[in-house]
Amino acid sequence: MAKVGIVMGSDSDMPIMSKAADILEELGIDYEMTIISAHREPDVFFEYAKSAESKGFKVIIAGAGKAAHLPGMCAAIFPMPVIGIPMKTSDLGGVDSLYSIVQMPSGIPVATVAINGGANAGILAAKILATSDSELLDRLKAYAEKLKNQVVEKAEKLDELGYKEYMKQM
Repeated sequence: MAKVGIVMGSDSDMPIMSKAADILEELGIDYEMTIISAHREPDVFFEYAKSAESKGFKVIIAGAGKAAHLPGMCAAIFPMPVIGIPMKTSDLGGVDSLYSIVQMPSGIPVATVAINGGANAGILAAKILATSDSELLDRLKAYAEKLKNQVVEKAEKLDELGYKEYMKQM
């Protein structure tokens, strides 16, 4: 049963939303991904948000650009955590999306990651789920250790090669 719902308003959001899915897969978390427009098909959206709890979702990750209503509307209906991913837009660079998602009214919170922050949305969903899943918590700790080791390896490579040679290999 999927524990995380991933929803976006357009397939143009897929490159960013797939980063959340990749993290969830790496950590062994089941998810369901779909495209629903809160504006163009509100009945479908309302059914999705109303049925998410009965589907077993514990967290919804919702990505949206411009008016960015999808995360906030999910949070208004779904009783558990919603993580919003503001999409970078051509008009205002994603600041419009960020403000729309982060400025929710009192009582309807949306945890919001950086503009185009798909990977962090996946990690945050995993951290929320790990509060009641010790095996997942262990996988998250191992993931964090892997990230640390990647930085250490890059630093060692820089020390070994020097700045100019290191930059040539990037």
